[in-house]
Amino acid sequence: MMGRIETRFSELRKRGEKALVVYLTAGDPSLPKTEELILALDTAGVDILEIGVPFSDPTADGPIITAASQRALKGGATLRGILDMIERVRKTSEIPIVLFGYYNPVFIYGNEKFAKRAKTSGVDGILIVDLPPEESAELRQYTDRVGIDFISLIAPTSGEERIGKISKHAAGFLYYISITGVTGTKKPLLGDIKRDMEMIRRITPLPVVVGFGISTPRQCAEIAPYADGIVIGSAFVRMIEENSGKDNLVPLISRYAADIKASL
Repeated sequence: MMGRIETRFSELRKRGEKALVVYLTAGDPSLPKTEELILALDTAGVDILEIGVPFSDPTADGPIITAASQRALKGGATLRGILDMIERVRKTSEIPIVLFGYYNPVFIYGNEKFAKRAKTSGVDGILIVDLPPEESAELRQYTDRVGIDFISLIAPTSGEERIGKISKHAAGFLYYISITGVTGTKKPLLGDIKRDMEMIRRITPLPVVVGFGISTPRQCAEIAPYADGIVIGSAFVRMIEENSGKDNLVPLISRYAADIKASL
């Protein structure tokens, strides 16, 4: 039986569409508002959601997402609370959900306990930024067992040999980081993406999404022919920060997502 992530990519291929993957920092501006945004983005046509678990030292994230993590932590967001929120979302939504974050909160929660709770809450995949393939077995022995996809990152500097090793054990999809650096700080170069995606396609049949530095429908339309999906994070997080106190926050974010999806 296919999981939600595999099913979604299969459906998109049949329709000739590319996936829109949106990142939200859980708890920014609050967990109830994150829950509301998830449901609205599902309705707006978003294909997969990355739900960021806030962490005090998010080394791969730029200033926008780092600030969102700090706000969420100050607001009391926890891994336990995030999993409870996802369980509530699952009562009305089947959108594929990937937990995105760092190993420390998972390790403190307990690897086996986390895997079981994540599965029962409705998590489909996890992406642990600071847990490379060589060190992932201590968590994957539990997440693989319950059927949670372990999403792997590929960097522009990975090289063909390392991409082969990573993709051999990857699940769900591969996340290609389109720039060297942290999130939301530079714009990706189309020529580099095209070159690297052609190499990755020769190595693995897994879907590949492209993220970091993408924020406009035009960028998405340019990159989409070479990828299976586009990830947008900092642009959504910035928009949420700028409009968090406004009554039209949710429809504003939904319209932005719908515009991006139309370009794909």
